[in-house]
Amino acid sequence: MNDRNLVRGVFLIAISLAFGLVSLRYPIGQFSRAGPGLFPLLVSCLLLLIGLITVVRSRFVERVRLEFNMKNIAIILASLCGFAVISEHLNMIVGIVFMVFCASLAGTSAYSVARNLKISAGLIAVALAFVKLLGFNLPLY
Repeated sequence: MNDRNLVRGVFLIAISLAFGLVSLRYPIGQFSRAGPGLFPLLVSCLLLLIGLITVVRSRFVERVRLEFNMKNIAIILASLCGFAVISEHLNMIVGIVFMVFCASLAGTSAYSVARNLKISAGLIAVALAFVKLLGFNLPLY
């Protein structure tokens, strides 16, 4: 199993099944009055569909060799851990900016401060929408 597309699809299917099966423990409700298990079930069903499409597509496209770059994996994990720690002790806006700038070090394209600032602004806008429109209790500021 050295095909990157096939592994990607199988991984998406595994994640979707893990979350989908756990969401069945909660009441689903109805679309007019959703229970706590409805949203994770719907998201996991969509992820399962994407995973199945990826697996089927991997049979028709050229195989791409699967390679692991441990340095990039460590950078992404460090950016996620840093985001969690900074969000807990300072605020989430600083955590988002740290995560974007740190995670972009793992990329293959040229490092761009302007691009990182745009991505940070977009993620901060999404977080603000969650707080203001949906009423989430996030430590933004």
